Amino acid sequence: QVRLVESGGGLVQPGGSLRLSCAASGFTFRRYAMSWYRQAPGKERELVAHITSGGGNTNYPDSVKGRFTISRDNAKNTVYLQMNSLSPEDTAAYYCNARGGVTDNTYWGQGTQVTVSS
Repeated sequence: QVRLVESGGGLVQPGGSLRLSCAASGFTFRRYAMSWYRQAPGKERELVAHITSGGGNTNYPDSVKGRFTISRDNAKNTVYLQMNSLSPEDTAAYYCNARGGVTDNTYWGQGTQVTVSS
């Protein structure tokens, strides 16, 4: 069975940092591109980071560029999201996403909550 399990969310003060992890199982992780999305209450889900299957290319929207870093360890079947200089605007549920395979599969994790508040 395919599983994506996020961890590392929690409460952090403005200006602080947090690192999220997503542990994958049940599919060939090294052949899948990985992404992080987030969704705040009353807002649409948005992409915040993307990394190719081999880890050679990453992409970020302007809202997080320079503050967030996505990385992956294919030997551990895990993708990470390092978040620095956090602000209340970053408060959201963060979701791990995997895309790939012959039939262009898409898998989602259950999400982990990040709350930035003083």
